Amino acid sequence: MLAGVEITTWHLDQQAASDIRAATPPATPMTLTRVELPSPELNRYLYAGVGGDWFWLDRLSWSWQQWYDWLDRPGVETWLATVRGTPIGYVELDGHREGEVELAYFGLLPAFVGQGFGGHLLTVALQRAWSLAERWPQLQPVRRVWVHTCTLDGPAALKNYQARGMKLYRTETEEADLPAESPGAWPGANRPPRLGPA
Repeated sequence: MLAGVEITTWHLDQQAASDIRAATPPATPMTLTRVELPSPELNRYLYAGVGGDWFWLDRLSWSWQQWYDWLDRPGVETWLATVRGTPIGYVELDGHREGEVELAYFGLLPAFVGQGFGGHLLTVALQRAWSLAERWPQLQPVRRVWVHTCTLDGPAALKNYQARGMKLYRTETEEADLPAESPGAWPGANRPPRLGPA
């Protein structure tokens, strides 16, 4: 256990869809598909696979029912990024606050980091966040999209959010106790070799 690790958290938002600054699409086509049926198994796989190297710990102990109840709410959406039918990353949108959408979770599986997918995935994720109320007519129109990232996330995360037009509005620093090592995708998993598309 590492005690008293200093963690800086950055809070960013957008006030209008016109604030999005689109990234150049990657050379290899990527598809983003909405997962329309709640799937605890899929979301837990994505959460552990994307966040395993970055100390995403909060949901690892969730039961199947906790996952299902979270996903089966109006305004909560999972968007799955694939290349040639292979999952490469995802975004989870949380629109349960009136007029706001949080990018609750966002990222790529380790083998696909650094290949130009992240900026494009975030561009499309922000577009989907701003249009969320069109898919959930019981919700208020979206007035704000926000996210937070921290020093435990990937080193390119903050720059990517800012490059896509999100603006920093608050910074916080706190201490936390962490395991000596990040959990990885599953117990005993090694970081995979770079498996980019052919």
